[in-house]
Amino acid sequence: MSAGYLGAVRSEFTKVRTTRLWWVLLVIMAAYVGLCAGGMAGILGGLGGGANGPVIPDAQLPLLVYSFATSVGYVFPVLFGALAVTSEFRFQSLTPTFLANPRRGVVLGGKATTLLIVGALFGVVALIASIGLGASLLAAFGIDPLLGDPETWAFIGRSVLAMALWSAIGVGLGVLVPSQVAAIVIVLAFTQFVEPLLRLAASFTDWSAQVAQFLPGAASDSLVGASIYTAMSGASAGLDWWQGGLVLVAYAAIATLIGFLTSWRRDVS
Repeated sequence: MSAGYLGAVRSEFTKVRTTRLWWVLLVIMAAYVGLCAGGMAGILGGLGGGANGPVIPDAQLPLLVYSFATSVGYVFPVLFGALAVTSEFRFQSLTPTFLANPRRGVVLGGKATTLLIVGALFGVVALIASIGLGASLLAAFGIDPLLGDPETWAFIGRSVLAMALWSAIGVGLGVLVPSQVAAIVIVLAFTQFVEPLLRLAASFTDWSAQVAQFLPGAASDSLVGASIYTAMSGASAGLDWWQGGLVLVAYAAIATLIGFLTSWRRDVS
């Protein structure tokens, strides 16, 4: 690795540490994910012993509860990744950055690397929240939380990877759409409304369901290997985990490349 690249990474970590945004989003995400996972564990764990039998088999329930870390928590790293870039355009902090390191590709590479690591941190915290509350409540209802199962740990690793890639997608979006307001609207509108509606509409026919596999949220669910969305909607398993990961990488790479060739190379004043 070149000294310029390592310097860019150190600079980006300094920018992250000296702002409050990262830990504010981290705290909100942990509370939100923990509440969702704990609530679902309590509801489905309580129904497990009912006269009508479990809504979801006990063997599948733990990973579905833990998957709230990614199925609802992914919006936070993608939002942070976008804001980490658009704030540079908004406050024109790119000007001194480019003066210190005129190799803009190196600067962008350092930012993408840094946000990948921060996204992984978001994934770790989200999993602590979902597993911490979810496993405790499942155990209270007599359901094995499967914390000693190798598949659970493989799921945890894939979840951290998914959150890191979502942060990289956020970076790509921020480079592609430098307007901070527009980036926030796009992230919230697409993740909370547009894609869920598209996935629901696509589930009615086989050909549209095949296309919907390549939507970013669906690809993320495939990478992780469990999702409360697919469990409740009855959607197909979708792509293999590695294929889902490649789709997320492609989204991040394409958005970043187009943004680099357009907005990132313009004069900043």
